[in-house]
Amino acid sequence: MMKSSKIKLSICIPTLNRGPLIGKTLESIVSQATDEVEILVVDGGSKDNTAETVGEFQLKFPSLRYVRANELGLEPSGTGSVSPSGKGFDRDCNLAVEMALGDYCWLFTDDDLLKPGAISKVLSAVHDQYELIVVDAEVRSTDLSRVLDSSRTKLRADRIYRPADWEDFFSGTADYLSFVGGVVIKREIWNARRKEPYMGTGFIHIGVLFQSPLAGNALVIAEPLIEIRYGDALYMRTSRYFEIWMFIWPKLIWSFPDISDESKGRICLREPWRMKRTLAKFRAEGCYSKKEYDDWLRSRLASRWERLTARIIASCPGTLVNFVVVIRYYLIGRPSGIYLTDLLKSPFYFARWFRNPRSASKAEGLKTTQILSRKELR
Repeated sequence: MMKSSKIKLSICIPTLNRGPLIGKTLESIVSQATDEVEILVVDGGSKDNTAETVGEFQLKFPSLRYVRANELGLEPSGTGSVSPSGKGFDRDCNLAVEMALGDYCWLFTDDDLLKPGAISKVLSAVHDQYELIVVDAEVRSTDLSRVLDSSRTKLRADRIYRPADWEDFFSGTADYLSFVGGVVIKREIWNARRKEPYMGTGFIHIGVLFQSPLAGNALVIAEPLIEIRYGDALYMRTSRYFEIWMFIWPKLIWSFPDISDESKGRICLREPWRMKRTLAKFRAEGCYSKKEYDDWLRSRLASRWERLTARIIASCPGTLVNFVVVIRYYLIGRPSGIYLTDLLKSPFYFARWFRNPRSASKAEGLKTTQILSRKELR
């Protein structure tokens, strides 16, 4: 494919069944895009109105390309409302970069928004030839009406990380970069690095970024230029969510040879599933039950006491655990934010019980049945 000399930035968006949301995302991009920008949407096999929505924006912005997996002979990333496999997302993300025309690729999401002026600021950084640009974001409620976290990087000013600062860069950005939408990377660097070991993790971008130190400088833009729409990920409150944060994410973070154990420990524990408090939180959020215990923990926990404790937490009424965890949250004085949102969105949110005990009880029984019968994509 011949590369356009005019295109400096490719905004790469893997998507699946986001018809109701991707229009707002594209509007926030198209409204400020220049002739140095292209948008590339790679659809893993949507069964909703995604194609029609993207088609409307192609009429407004000719440099928007739409690629569907089935047209390339690829298997769909997922079906219906079932959470997409990590492999589907990783494949589509990598495919978008491979097909991009720009010198840099902004790995963006299909439900979040760019703030006005975001593209202009990133293009300015692109012209300075950084190898990697990290764009800060604010986290908002699903309907975007409330700010849950005003800055994910917590920086007050832009910061340049040189190769000698690699460890500091990892410690300061890895947790935030679990969110793919903050990554703007030189296309040639992405293409030169290994991707296959990270297929299926759902975090291919983390593997590409941190598998070895960068040879040049990285820039972190401190101004939040992205609005993250928090709480509508397809895999939340499922076994897949538990698998990701208890096993896939820690294994990935602890796999990087050029990062010290001390820095890795700042990002996550090596075995977070051993922490009773963590299991209680996941139970309160609705994504840890006897199924997860049987599938993931029973064979890993060595002592009878550890197994008993983990099983008791998995078997405890979700509404009761949610109540205890929410009360503890307020007692330790944490401000409202992402942590609390996860608890309030839980199918076990205790306030529903006070409003309608019978319905809440039925909901808990239904949740348990769904967990036991759901066919997970792994």
